[in-house]
Amino acid sequence: MYDLIIIGAGPAGLSMAAEARSAGIAADKLLVLEKGEAHSWSIRKFYPEKKLVEANYKGKPAICNGVMCIPDLSKDETLSYLDQAIADHQLDVRYGESVHGIERREDDGFDVRTGDSTYPCRVCVIAIGILGRPNKPDYKIPPAARSKVHFDVTSTVLEDQDVLVVGGGDSASEYAQYLVQCGNRVTLSYRRDSFDRMTQLNRESLRALEQREQVTILRGSNIESLSESDGRVTAHMVEPNIADVTFDHAVYALGGSTPQNFLREVGIEFEGKLPEVTAGYETNVKGLYLIGDLTPASGSIILAFNTSREAMKDICSSHLGCQIDPR
Repeated sequence: MYDLIIIGAGPAGLSMAAEARSAGIAADKLLVLEKGEAHSWSIRKFYPEKKLVEANYKGKPAICNGVMCIPDLSKDETLSYLDQAIADHQLDVRYGESVHGIERREDDGFDVRTGDSTYPCRVCVIAIGILGRPNKPDYKIPPAARSKVHFDVTSTVLEDQDVLVVGGGDSASEYAQYLVQCGNRVTLSYRRDSFDRMTQLNRESLRALEQREQVTILRGSNIESLSESDGRVTAHMVEPNIADVTFDHAVYALGGSTPQNFLREVGIEFEGKLPEVTAGYETNVKGLYLIGDLTPASGSIILAFNTSREAMKDICSSHLGCQIDPR
């Protein structure tokens, strides 16, 4: 039986494993399960190549509390740092392992079920992200337009195209910046009049692109529906004073959603849209923890690292009897 199984090999899951090893959990008593083909799948899939992975969160310093910490790094540098963490801590990460269920054992541990295997453990930590489940628009995407609609900028190479970006957060700004760098003509549609959800850097970058007429921004615009004709797609606006936009491709940056069905199936209770967790990130199911994007402390990689630290403290004191070094 494993002492600890971690579901998800993103920054939160890998830092959780590093904290466990630092607290004395043996390498053969620790397992990380990842449904993707590589660790940090969301970073690989959703981050543009030139995106800077920022250490702070919305302009606020994020202080590292645990074993892992990064400064501002490029996408490749961040992935290399996480590669090194796997090697340094001798982590057993198994890829292509999609978890279908977590069941309580009679001895108060858990059985974690994947497609072909069942792994028993004493404690289980869920560290799956939300970007793997991107939010979709409320209106339907016509079947003929689906090949033209994307939820990341890495799956399809877009160059010299008319591209509509939909959203108003940091990802929307970063997608627009990346698409302009690739020689595209970019229009950004956002339902609000101001970009309060962005960091100052991303607001300034987007404003500069607008001033140079490299990005057209449709503030206070709401898309009612999409239609396709002759290989092009048109976004029809709710507002009569905003013209419809015809484009070659659209990229939606609407954030991600918590996988509620999966969490509810394993018995986790919710308060509103967020699962309930203690200060140490334990759920109402004793021995089952949530960290990273699934917690109110989500937002940056360092905050994900810090949730791992706090969870490990609680796991050591409440379940495994391990010792975590004070910092």
